[in-house]
Amino acid sequence: MSKKKNKYYTVWKGHLTGVFESWNDCKAQIKDFQGAQYKSFPTFEAAKAALKGNYFDYIGKNKDFKSELSHEQLKKIGRPNYNSISVDAASSGNPGIMEYRGVDTKTKKQLFIQGPFEEGTNNIGEFLALVHGLAILKKNNSDRILYTDSRTAMSWVKKKICNTKLQRNEKNKPLFDLVDRAIDWLKNNTYNTVIVKWETKAWGEIPADFGRK
Repeated sequence: MSKKKNKYYTVWKGHLTGVFESWNDCKAQIKDFQGAQYKSFPTFEAAKAALKGNYFDYIGKNKDFKSELSHEQLKKIGRPNYNSISVDAASSGNPGIMEYRGVDTKTKKQLFIQGPFEEGTNNIGEFLALVHGLAILKKNNSDRILYTDSRTAMSWVKKKICNTKLQRNEKNKPLFDLVDRAIDWLKNNTYNTVIVKWETKAWGEIPADFGRK
């Protein structure tokens, strides 16, 4: 009996583009490719159809989201503040290939993206995304708030640390160089930006989500 495929991977930008039937094949196309664009799909047909479209049409979408919270709970939480940017990270493995990005919360227009990094973790990506967002908002003297769905990243930023258990090595040196720069920025800058936890249960996935869950 043949083993059923769990996922198919569409690569819009990489060393080679197309639909790949294993994570290892997909990984080979995005490794060391700056700005790689890829996403998993449950069927080959869905992955093939996506390849004909645009990467950004398939990430950060909440079209089918239905909150399980009560009307009173939703009323208490309210709606997102769209005068904001949202950040998120995605890691294929822990550690694994990681990237992070920031988008306009309302339009989902991508404001920045970094990666993929060969060896990282989701927590490191969430932390770097927050600091990147803080730096951009300060540079532009913006009053927008900053959304993240990671309490861990919020804690690390507040404490001005990156409390990861990932060990430094030659493979992840570029990533840790960014971490060092982020910590240095936090220690040498003040900011007025308010960092807010994105209410996933009420609003669905954060707009910056990479859609690879």
